[in-house]
Amino acid sequence: MNQLRSTTVAYPTAAAPAATAMDVSVRARTHLWCHVSADALSVMVTVGQDKGVNELKGRLRTDLNNAMRARDQVRLRTLRMALTSITNEEVSGDSARELSDDEVVKVLTREAKKRREAADAFEKAGRADQAAAERAEGDVLAGYLPAQLTDEELTSMVSAAIAETGAVGMPGMGKVMKAVMAKLAGQAVDGKQLSDLVRSKLQQG
Repeated sequence: MNQLRSTTVAYPTAAAPAATAMDVSVRARTHLWCHVSADALSVMVTVGQDKGVNELKGRLRTDLNNAMRARDQVRLRTLRMALTSITNEEVSGDSARELSDDEVVKVLTREAKKRREAADAFEKAGRADQAAAERAEGDVLAGYLPAQLTDEELTSMVSAAIAETGAVGMPGMGKVMKAVMAKLAGQAVDGKQLSDLVRSKLQQG
């Protein structure tokens, strides 16, 4: 009887490359790629190129990426919160949608107003450091907003709106505000300053 002989054949295998860093890549639902290198202790976000992303939001995401690379903490936290507010606005209705640039401007204007109000509150409470931090974030947001009208320009616009609507006295305030806001589309303005100015003009009238 022939005896079966068992033979073990060793096939050469390529040596695994030595690990030089722990790399983790995570793709978030917002289409941001996050690459973390443990050796370099660096964080890099590469923004996905989505055709549906409007220009201003795309700019915010790109600047977020740059802020992470530069370790600019003020700009980083400001842009993160701004993008979160935009996302919340986009999913607030019955169905998710992409905001237009004008709608993004409205969100950023609202966020900038929050920073001004918070800065004033901290200032009154004697917390100068917190007030300065809020103003710094407000300055970052201002870079994405249209230039705010001067007092003279706003006054002229209100006077023109009163003349166009024929408003007389406080009953006409709503018409004047509506007319001014239509002219201000896409421009940054302090709502309280505007309403105070309209009220003052109508009371003088």
